[in-house]
Amino acid sequence: MGSRDLADFGYRRIVLLLVSLIVLPTALLLALGVALLFLGDIELNLLMGILVLALSGATITGGVLVWVFVRREANVSRLQSDFVSKVSHELRTPLTSIRLFTETLSLRRDDSQAQGQCIAALERETTRLQELIDRLLNWGQMESGRRNYHKTNTDVRSIIQSAATAFESMRERRDVELSVALPPGTLELEADRGAISDAILNLLTNAAKYGGSPCQVRLECAETAHHIYISVTDNGIGIPSSEQKRIFQKFYRVDDRLAREQDGSGLGLAIVNHVMKAHQGQIRLESTLDRGSTFSLVFPKESPS
Repeated sequence: MGSRDLADFGYRRIVLLLVSLIVLPTALLLALGVALLFLGDIELNLLMGILVLALSGATITGGVLVWVFVRREANVSRLQSDFVSKVSHELRTPLTSIRLFTETLSLRRDDSQAQGQCIAALERETTRLQELIDRLLNWGQMESGRRNYHKTNTDVRSIIQSAATAFESMRERRDVELSVALPPGTLELEADRGAISDAILNLLTNAAKYGGSPCQVRLECAETAHHIYISVTDNGIGIPSSEQKRIFQKFYRVDDRLAREQDGSGLGLAIVNHVMKAHQGQIRLESTLDRGSTFSLVFPKESPS
């Protein structure tokens, strides 16, 4: 029996204990309270009945709360177990590649072409490993409340261009058709430039992973009287409506074959959501099955002084 099965079995036993030790006795107390209200000495039974009913109500409430907390912890535990398993796999993959390429370098020291290919591969794998570690550390800071955002007035165009530049290597590797639509003039936003650029890069990376074939991604910016929008649209399979709220939870990934085949820790959208809340903004999703998805970062404009 696997660790997940053992955990599920343990939680089922807790629920059964709750039923047998709380729910059934409470039902008996409730029946006794009702009986006391209508039988025997009116004043005494009325007092005892009210006390029994109050005790029964408190017990039921406590049992429901315990059950809710146990169920939530079971879900979190399951997601964390999946997360640890996935991250362990993702860490092992680049480390295994690095080991193999270093062995190749040591065996083919006289082959300059092989050395060049190995060095390029080592750079790619170490970058991939560094990105994963940075994401984990970044989320750890957010969870502990130690993530500081240094907000300054910056041009939205430059933030978008920075994210598009950082996305360039993945764009070439996955042969993504990227189109960028920038605002015609200067559009300033008070924000942490690095955090917003990373958030956009997260959305671009997801679009590249789950886009169609050929993968087409559009990055654009728009504004209204009260908001600034930065949107990333893909031509992928879309996200079911039942999953659209849950995908912003930490460790959560859509449970389909395509999602399981793609690299990812399940933290990307949770990090984006945290960044947007820190900027008094929000992330919105519009998605239709087989017609792609659009993720929009929505920032409130400052009221003119």
